Amino acid sequence: MNKKVIVIGSGFAGLAAAITTADKGHDVTILEKNTQPGGRARTWEKDGFKFDMGPSWYWMPDVFENFFNRFGKKVSDYYKLERLDPSYRVYFGVDDYADMPAGMEELEKLFEQHEKGSAISLRDFLERAKVKYEVGMNEFVFKPSHSIKEYIDIRIAKEGYKIQLLASLAKHARKFFKNERLLKIIEFPVLFLGAAPKDTPAMYSLMNYADLALGTWYPENGMNSIIQAMVSLALEKGVKIQLDSEVKSIVTVNGISKEVVTSNGKFAADAIIASSDYEHTDQKLLEEADRTYDKRYWNSRKMSPSSLLFYLGVNKRIQSILHHNLFFHENFDLHAKEIYEDPKWPSKPLFYVCATSKTDPTTAPEGMENLFFLMPLAPGIEDTDEIREKYYELLINKFEKITGESIKHNIIVKRTYCVKDFEKDYNSFKGNAYGLSNTLMQTAFLKPKLRSKKVKNLFNAGQLTVPGPGVPPSLISGQVAANEVDKYFASETI
Repeated sequence: MNKKVIVIGSGFAGLAAAITTADKGHDVTILEKNTQPGGRARTWEKDGFKFDMGPSWYWMPDVFENFFNRFGKKVSDYYKLERLDPSYRVYFGVDDYADMPAGMEELEKLFEQHEKGSAISLRDFLERAKVKYEVGMNEFVFKPSHSIKEYIDIRIAKEGYKIQLLASLAKHARKFFKNERLLKIIEFPVLFLGAAPKDTPAMYSLMNYADLALGTWYPENGMNSIIQAMVSLALEKGVKIQLDSEVKSIVTVNGISKEVVTSNGKFAADAIIASSDYEHTDQKLLEEADRTYDKRYWNSRKMSPSSLLFYLGVNKRIQSILHHNLFFHENFDLHAKEIYEDPKWPSKPLFYVCATSKTDPTTAPEGMENLFFLMPLAPGIEDTDEIREKYYELLINKFEKITGESIKHNIIVKRTYCVKDFEKDYNSFKGNAYGLSNTLMQTAFLKPKLRSKKVKNLFNAGQLTVPGPGVPPSLISGQVAANEVDKYFASETI
């Protein structure tokens, strides 16, 4: 018998959950707060410039391919992929940078230039990272992580030893490399995981395999192309998508959710998958008696960074940057400390600049450039227009000094986005940008539970539950939640 399933949110997790559930024959409706689908992967356009508002890195192409294969489709049915070469540029100072080549031979030469013998170390490091990637992506990420019992298995215990769950990435990396520049390159991907390298399990060197071996890709027309592909597949499966429908509450009777109340109507539900921010779902949409956690629990969670973003349209071409550019001209550890240990606006910030127009000329008018500046910062921090403008000046000045390019007077489109916007648009807890930090004590079954402890037909998906932050994990999270809904329906019919 077909069941009515409500999915809250249309980001990667929500769309994946909706498609997977609808594929089982259920009646699925997505309720989306904003006026376009995609969650953080929305777009913004002005004066011929088109910006991806959130995710800009396409890593782990196998995760996307596997998702579409599940439904008899291929990525190429929806969008073209281009591997970037170089993958990205890392600036260490004024006119001092390294371009990360896509080819392994060239990459080894680059490492060798910075540290003699590091080419061999890189091979060893990536071979181990490959094992972690294969074990992590095949054994661990699709587990619902209801309890530690799922991991009490001799084979899995052996695999867990291989992936170094208890060691830190910082210590692990220093067994292979001594050069500070190489260490910055190795450690930078954990910025997407929401924790300092010293607090991130060595397991996550799997991100280095994703980065350096599997490569950095660009989907034609931008990251929102993935959202459009998923929306197309969802509609093909019969999913109904209600935009501009902010969920106000979840109504329960005797521990069973019955309906979802939105800004423009009520929707009956036999099960709910909430890909909305978990803390918001738990604390704002449910009555106190139905909440899995309390405020003290949420306030004790270590969140990923928020971000200060600038979407900039520049009326000239910029020669000294690539599609992806990392500015590591300041102390990495200091910036991390001012995010995680001593929360404050950074004194000497690192930042990232994306220029999609380098690869995709449709994202900017002819002869112009599309720039996306991102500076990680502590979640929950004070956010004012004055502070934003101060850091705008600082980042632009640093960019100009380091690259030797003058752009300040060529900026014709400008939009800022920060903590208050994440809170307003996504109900994001403390304005976090990426979800829950992937620390050891917030890994696997130690994360907020996918299934509600109080409401038996309420499930959660997204960046604050398993498997964790990032686009590929969110895509997987939606599938895991949908599989749990299917198990729930099966158990109810026995």
